[in-house]
Amino acid sequence: MTPITPPAPVSFIGMGVMGAAMAANIRKAGFALTVSSRSKAKAEPLLAAGAEWAPSAQDAADGAACVCLCVPDTPDVEAVLFGDEGVVHGAAPGTVVIDFSTIAASASADFARRMAERGVILLDSPVSGGPQGAIDGTLTCMVGGADAGFSAARQVLDAVGKTITLLGPAGSGQICKSANQLIIVAAMQAAAEALTMGRKAGLDPARMRQALLGGSARSFVLENHAKRMLDRAFKPGFRAELMRKDIRLALGAVRDNAVFAPSTALAAQMMEALVNSGRGGDDCASLGALVAELSGLKD
Repeated sequence: MTPITPPAPVSFIGMGVMGAAMAANIRKAGFALTVSSRSKAKAEPLLAAGAEWAPSAQDAADGAACVCLCVPDTPDVEAVLFGDEGVVHGAAPGTVVIDFSTIAASASADFARRMAERGVILLDSPVSGGPQGAIDGTLTCMVGGADAGFSAARQVLDAVGKTITLLGPAGSGQICKSANQLIIVAAMQAAAEALTMGRKAGLDPARMRQALLGGSARSFVLENHAKRMLDRAFKPGFRAELMRKDIRLALGAVRDNAVFAPSTALAAQMMEALVNSGRGGDDCASLGALVAELSGLKD
């Protein structure tokens, strides 16, 4: 396949916090950008910067060498790809579609098969790195799909990410993202329990965290999420309700692959409890407040 290089036309569907930032970096890389979203207002900064507007996913795909999307969940991806005005109706054979959403791995594989029937290559590329990583263009892209599509779209991926890995066939990126989220939530749960234990034993949890950062327990979660737990800085960030969705996907993945996964089961239950406690709109680090509350601490 011919590499997709600037100023080739690239469309981006979904102007949420992550999508808008990734689209901005694709434009900065020199691609001719078209954007589409349910809310045109969210696209206004990009339109003011020179991007074109497409009223539907079909229109966005028409004439694009690459179509990117970042939307909340599996049904949203299916609607964008295969709905009445979906990508499949506008994309020409040879188009590469990159789905940056986090959805079910089995669905990603099925969507790729259905797109391939039209001659379109679908890559699943869920990302890690959060809103700041999206702004900085330093996301980790976990990619599943055909090598030919991955190679062709490499410069598009390079515009949004720093660590970009092709992991295997369609759906592989979603499996890796489920692993990523599982590890984060399991580590957050451990950090929340450890800091709560320190508080109840009379330790200064901030000093305790500093001590732990000097040893083998040092981690991204201890550096970042645990600090938010201590500061009660729960403005998202990454909302707890979205992490619950991701852990539900991880629970499905371990089930589908017959994995003995007690950590996943606990992570899923804790995310359900966190959202059901009224913290669904808070950052997922509010797990620390829930563990403290269940331990009898009053903040």
